[in-house]
Amino acid sequence: MTSTNELSCPCGSPLALDECCGRYHQGAAAPDPEALMRSRYSAFALGLNTYLLATWHPSTRPEVHEPDPDTAWKSLVIVHAEPALANRGQVHFRAFFCSYEGEHRRKRWHVLEEVSRFVKEDERWWYVDGAPTLNRLKPRRNDPCLCGSGRKLKVCCGE
Repeated sequence: MTSTNELSCPCGSPLALDECCGRYHQGAAAPDPEALMRSRYSAFALGLNTYLLATWHPSTRPEVHEPDPDTAWKSLVIVHAEPALANRGQVHFRAFFCSYEGEHRRKRWHVLEEVSRFVKEDERWWYVDGAPTLNRLKPRRNDPCLCGSGRKLKVCCGE
C-alpha cells in the first residue's frame, strides 16, 4: 500500500499530497481561498465527502453530498485567484474530468468551469457558492491529455 506522503497532490501542485492539500484534509485551516479551492478539488478527486461538507458554508451547504462513482477527476487549472479582500475571495477554475456513460460505459470528457465565492469567518475560509458551467469535450487521440501530463491522450488517459 502506498502512503499518502508518496502520492502527488491531485490539485496539480508539484508537492506531495501530505505537504499540500492533505494537511487541510487533516484539519489545518486553508490560508486563502485558492488553497481551499485546491483542497476541495483534491477532496473531490479522492472522494473525501466529509471534507467537502465541512468546508462548505452552512448557509449554502447541502445536507448530503454523494460522489459520482462514474466520475474520475483528472486535472485542475486555476484561471484566476483574486487576492482576498477583507473576508471575501473568488477563484475562477476549470476542472477536467471523465465519466463513464451509457450501456457500453464509454469514456466522455468534460470541463467544469466556475467562479467560486469564499468567505472567512471564525478564522477559517468557507466555500459559499459559484455559477458552474459544464461542457462536453471531444479530444482526439493525438491531442495533449486533459490530465495535464503533457503526453498524448492515446498513451495516457486514452480511450
